[in-house]
Amino acid sequence: MEVTVRIRRCTAVLIFGAGLWLTREEVSGQQPQPVPVQSGAPDWLRTYEFDQPFTFVRLKYEQPQGRWATDYPDAEINLSQRLREWTSLEIGSDGVVLDVTDARLEKYPFAYLSGNGIWQLSEAEVKSLREYLNQGGFLMIDDSWGEAERRNLLGQLKRVLPNRTPQELPLGHPVFHTVFDMDQKPQVCGIFYALQGKDTGVTWERADAKDVSYQAINDDQGRLMVLICHNTDLADGWERLNDNAWYAREFSEKRALPMAMNIIFYVLTKQRGA
Repeated sequence: MEVTVRIRRCTAVLIFGAGLWLTREEVSGQQPQPVPVQSGAPDWLRTYEFDQPFTFVRLKYEQPQGRWATDYPDAEINLSQRLREWTSLEIGSDGVVLDVTDARLEKYPFAYLSGNGIWQLSEAEVKSLREYLNQGGFLMIDDSWGEAERRNLLGQLKRVLPNRTPQELPLGHPVFHTVFDMDQKPQVCGIFYALQGKDTGVTWERADAKDVSYQAINDDQGRLMVLICHNTDLADGWERLNDNAWYAREFSEKRALPMAMNIIFYVLTKQRGA
């Protein structure tokens, strides 16, 4: 039941800015050449092929009840909608929720877990998540803040993958540049914190959470298994996209959405060996 993303005749074209590149096949039989559409100068193009629509999977864990649902459901609805608008990646749905122990999880290459607060995996959840990750799945953990939540998160992951240690990713890692070229590791605070600190430049939610961190756990072949997005709440940037124009511009569209698309396309293309 290995999780895979295989090539098929379904192309995802990513479009940035006002520009768009189209492909035109010449009558002469020569290779197609990129043709610029005169609506603006394109900054880049990426073309990938996948065998199935992308579905955002949110994991539901037992304890504490309800913590798994932070930013749900608007976060995945808005992210899925922007994926439709900004890319030609086929989207299967606006997101699904699966128990960590759900056998259907093996069908999906991408899973999201809200790391907000102090949460605890059961032994059955630990076993199921370990199998999912070892068989090719990917887990994104988001929205953990401060030292207490970091220690809890790392403790839970140590139970899942006892022989692997998370490593901080440098800004030069491809996950920050796969689609959007990030010039810093994005930190996204909740909308209420952002509005309170609008004139100060504060992007964190508490005093012990000023430094954003992106840590990775890789398998023996270097495949990204887990990405820990700590001292940031990317999902709030997705959820609050339509709530406040300033927040949407400064946090959703400049940070949260671009980073999400970087992560998704990095994971999907690396899993198929691109």
